[in-house]
Amino acid sequence: MSDSVVDSSSTHGPVESPDVVVVGAGLAGLVAATELTAAGRRVVLLDQEPAASLGGQAWWSFGGLFLVGSPEQRRMGVTDSAELAFDDWLGSAQFAPGADRGEGPDRHGYAWARGFVDFAAGEMRDWLHGKGVRWFPLVQWAERGGYPVRSGADGSAAGAHGNSVPRFHVTWGTGPAILEPFVRAALDARAAGLLDLRFRHRVTSLVVTDGAVTGVRAQVLAPSDAERGAPSSRDVVGEVEIAASAVVVTSGGIGANHELVRSRWPRSAGHLPARMLSGVPDSTDGLMIGVAADAGAALVHEDRMWHYPEGIANHSPVWTDHGIRILPGPSSLWLDADGNRLPAPLFPGFDALGALQHLTERGDDHSWFVLNKAVMETEFALSGSEQNPDLTGKDVRLLAQRVLPGAVGPVARFAERSPEFVWADTPAELAAGMNALVDATPGSRGHVDPASLERLVRLRDEQVRTGLGKDPQVVATAMARRYRVDRLIRVSPPRPLTTPKDGPLLAVRLSVLTRKTLGGLWTDTSARVLRADGSVLPGLWAAGEAAGFGGGGVHGHRALEGTFLGGCLYSGRVAGRALAAELG
Repeated sequence: MSDSVVDSSSTHGPVESPDVVVVGAGLAGLVAATELTAAGRRVVLLDQEPAASLGGQAWWSFGGLFLVGSPEQRRMGVTDSAELAFDDWLGSAQFAPGADRGEGPDRHGYAWARGFVDFAAGEMRDWLHGKGVRWFPLVQWAERGGYPVRSGADGSAAGAHGNSVPRFHVTWGTGPAILEPFVRAALDARAAGLLDLRFRHRVTSLVVTDGAVTGVRAQVLAPSDAERGAPSSRDVVGEVEIAASAVVVTSGGIGANHELVRSRWPRSAGHLPARMLSGVPDSTDGLMIGVAADAGAALVHEDRMWHYPEGIANHSPVWTDHGIRILPGPSSLWLDADGNRLPAPLFPGFDALGALQHLTERGDDHSWFVLNKAVMETEFALSGSEQNPDLTGKDVRLLAQRVLPGAVGPVARFAERSPEFVWADTPAELAAGMNALVDATPGSRGHVDPASLERLVRLRDEQVRTGLGKDPQVVATAMARRYRVDRLIRVSPPRPLTTPKDGPLLAVRLSVLTRKTLGGLWTDTSARVLRADGSVLPGLWAAGEAAGFGGGGVHGHRALEGTFLGGCLYSGRVAGRALAAELG
């Protein structure tokens, strides 16, 4: 999706007497708005950012979608089904008892989960394919889990966290290609006089009349030439009130509001550190969720979040504390701030939230990947559209370099420019470099003992040399190579880390990277926002991250990846279609 298509100029005047106001012009908002305009409804779509940021966080994404039973999976020899996917989902979500019977705090999240998995196994791919979306043929295996499956006490399949099979389908063109058909539909609707795109409008309150939401009040912010994702001014130049039959909240989550993130982090998981990176632009501030709550909307599961422990500071930042996530293969040793290995199965790529909670319970503000240059070149990828120019630009020639020796360009640049990449010839020298980096970071703590690191690397290498081994990570890495995509581009051949030709050794300091809100506005299965007593708040709807991707928490406690973009697509579509039907 070229930024040129989001020019805010228009030959059409504003939509008069809109049927619906949609707050937030990210993916969920675009889907909801265009579903409404496709049904002939008049929509005003508001966003606090300038036109350059149309599409929100989705533009910056890797474009991964959770699809089930797809042709891409079958071509890779993967056997999948909606039943297996839903068992995996329940194992990760760990919904409260009674959710499957429509009872308890997770009842709506459970119903949304059932609907989403059916959508992912059924209509989603054909729906998007009909809009011109295509996928990279090599399906990736995210969130592998590694926990034993089990049965619930009542005989139900409780499962365990993780994807039993690869389901992460990378969109050809990454996040911008997911957005493109919905941006195109929005511009077509604007040309037809059905959609009014109003940027630089920040909603400050909802208008409530006789107990129903009947519009919004918004501040008009000063024009801004900030580039996509960059912080924009909050200077107010006016105020407006817009009346409508309904309001849809699709404003995103709280990831850039670190103070709010820390305050909501569950106490049972320790504390998030003072030093964190942001995986989302500054505009992901959570303010609109609070505005909805002030009008009577219920917020649920606010302590459920999805942040990553594998963040590194962007050497070319766009927004405040801009971080990038390393997408690791399974071979690197993962150590806490004091050089202790994370317990099984907290291996790279297996359980991101479990690893993060382990670290926050310890009070660490960082952890380490320990590997070598050869493992980095094979196993390191970076999340985000801008870090994958081959896939984003649909450049086949550039893409072919992924199967050639050496790191892909963006990874090589981080390895060269980032001070968080520490290189050395021996484990003892590596530990010295790691400790020097921590000592130079104000407020950070942790010390890696050189002798202990040398011993750990030696013991790990002994396991690899056997060709079999008893170490669970060594075994899991060998098993991963049975999947053809992992063997081709994602998992290194098992060799000792100290193999001379594979050196030098490398340690990468990892920081907490804030990203997603798993809880949010409580909604029923039609995306209508609920009050705390479970009754409908008339006139208010919500979708996307603001609604926990559906029901106030479709993921429960953990996610399987590829479900955030998919959750925006599904919940935005449900909201738009259900609201259009209600309006008649």
